Formats: sequence, C-alpha cells, structure tokens
Amino acid sequence: MRDNGRVTSATRQPEIPAAALPPRLIATDLDGTLLRDDKSVSPRTVAALAAAEEAGIEVFFVTGRPARWMDVVSEHVHGHGLAICGNGAAVVDLHGGPGAHRFVKVRELARDNALDAVRLLREAAPGTVYAVEQTYGFYQEPAYPKLHMEIPDQLAPAEELLAEDGPTVGEPVLKILAYHPELDPDAFLTVARLAIGDRATVTRSSPSALLEISGPGVSKASTLALCCAERGISHEEVVAFGDMPNDVEMLTWAGRSFAMGNAHPDVIAAASGRTVANNDDGVAVVIERLLAERA
Repeated sequence: MRDNGRVTSATRQPEIPAAALPPRLIATDLDGTLLRDDKSVSPRTVAALAAAEEAGIEVFFVTGRPARWMDVVSEHVHGHGLAICGNGAAVVDLHGGPGAHRFVKVRELARDNALDAVRLLREAAPGTVYAVEQTYGFYQEPAYPKLHMEIPDQLAPAEELLAEDGPTVGEPVLKILAYHPELDPDAFLTVARLAIGDRATVTRSSPSALLEISGPGVSKASTLALCCAERGISHEEVVAFGDMPNDVEMLTWAGRSFAMGNAHPDVIAAASGRTVANNDDGVAVVIERLLAERA
C-alpha cells in the first residue's frame, strides 16, 4: 500500500535470470509495480496477465492494500479469483466484485501484540500516530493524517481502539499503521523493528514515514507460501515482482524475482532480476518474455 509518490525511475531493459523450472504462478505487487502511477492497469499489462492465465500460469495479486481497495484489479483475477491483501494478513476472493469480497484466510494481529507494538514504538519514536486496519473497519487516532482518502469509522487513541472492550472488538485486526511526521522512512522502519522485535512484523510500502505492523511471521512471502503449498507449487516455480520493502521477503522466497525500475534499493538487492519501471509496463515485459521462453 502506497500513497502517491515515486521512489526512483529507470528505463533499463529487464535482466532475466536463468530459468530453473517453468513458472506455474506469478505473484505481483500492485502499487508501484503492476499499476501505473495513475493507479491504472495498462492494456498491455491486461493482455499479458490474460495470456499467462491462458498458458496455465496462475496470477496472484499480493499487496499491502486492504480488500476494499481491490476494485482496481478485481476484473483481472481470472479463474481462481484470489488475492493476498494487507501484506499477507488476508487471502480474499474477489469474485463478488467491489464490496462483495469474501475472506478465505485471515492471519490477524493479536490485540496484546498490537498494544505492545503501539507502546514500544511510542517510547522509541515519540510523535508516532496510529490507525487500525480490520477486515472491514478502519479506525484512527485524531492526529493521524488523511493519507488514505477514506473516512474512519471512529477517532480515538490506539490504546482505546485496541482495548478488549473497545470499538474494534468482534472483528480481526489485520494490521496497525504507524505514521511519523518527521522521521526518515527507512530510519523509522529500523527504529520500529528494533523496538518491537518479534512481537510483530514491521514493514513499509509508502515513500512517507508510514509503517505497516502485522502479526508475527505474517508477510507477503509467508502467506504466498501457504497458498502455493495448497496448490502443490514449489517456490522455484514462482515468479514475483515488487518495488518496496514489504516485497523483499516475497522476492527472496520466489524462484525468480524482479525489482521494478522504480524500486527501493533493498528490493533491487533482494531480487534475482530487474525490469523496467511500472509506468513502462515492467511486469508485462517480463511476462511476455517468460511466455516466449515456453513457446
């Protein structure tokens, strides 16, 4: 999940790593990766996704976005209809269309862990403000900025929102969002990981100092691995695409992986290959070449 803004840009041609096994599944991030900066899916990318599915390669969208923000790609999910949302916190069936999605798998953040994370990060980085993302609800502190262009269900301190008798009870917490108005984004991520430790998984996908805090061990990679295991697909048979730190584990896990031309340096270091930027249809360029290899 990203708010508007780019990290870097490049127009170099893709570097295709040597193939080990023919791909059976393509896992792609959305913002900054599959989507152009205007949040559209280009006709070339639509055609490439359809061609991959027709060739028998499953396509999974793996994103930090909540399920309610998936309308931008809901018509491109093809046969299985599934997407991994919230950085691995949920597997969602999008077949029902916008507003009618069904949660297939939920990997929630326990309230005790969430409260610990809030407390520890408040101590380590004073001035941090929070929002709470649930399967359907969205709550935030009064000082949390309007980053997501939506109206929160309620405004209250995070400790009240996460309390056992608070307004979010009865619905799983998928992740906590933590924003700092002054810190460098990468420095904020380092501070948070050191402070929170193994109580939660901390990552980021925004160019601003906005962190995403999920349950211990919950990531795009771990949930993708579960989905692949259910299908008898090994990690060597997965091709993955991403651009931001929340993609690093997935790119490291996949047999072949591609950093976008606009990717964060940590993503470039983690991926086994590179492609051109999201605005230049970098995902489609690689899919077309992969399909040509199979011909």
